[in-house]
Amino acid sequence: MNNDTEEEHSWNASIAKKLAGEIVLVGLAYFEVEAEELFEQQQLFGRGISAIRGTRILLSLEGQRTGEQYRLPPDTRSFQEAEPGEYRLRSTGEVVVNPDFTVTFSKRKQATAYGNDGVSTQ
Repeated sequence: MNNDTEEEHSWNASIAKKLAGEIVLVGLAYFEVEAEELFEQQQLFGRGISAIRGTRILLSLEGQRTGEQYRLPPDTRSFQEAEPGEYRLRSTGEVVVNPDFTVTFSKRKQATAYGNDGVSTQ
């Protein structure tokens, strides 16, 4: 699959257009290079600032992280309209009431090749 086709499947202009000004609840799962079990989870939330195809989705964070911005990949496939209710962030105990969207992303550490002396060979 070429990058243009992959980008077409990962971007929904209708969803991207709706994100501006909306509260997005984000779940992040981090995995080691070849591990199936995650080593860290993170949750955050904020208002959509912009969504630019092929570049990024940018949030202005709220709650304990007010004043920070967070950049998500330009992939709208896992964005879902949120069910009304209260969502508690496990890591901070913060409660988000009636977010507009939820989204989850998984991140895997990249493998790094090292020589015998511990210096990267890449």
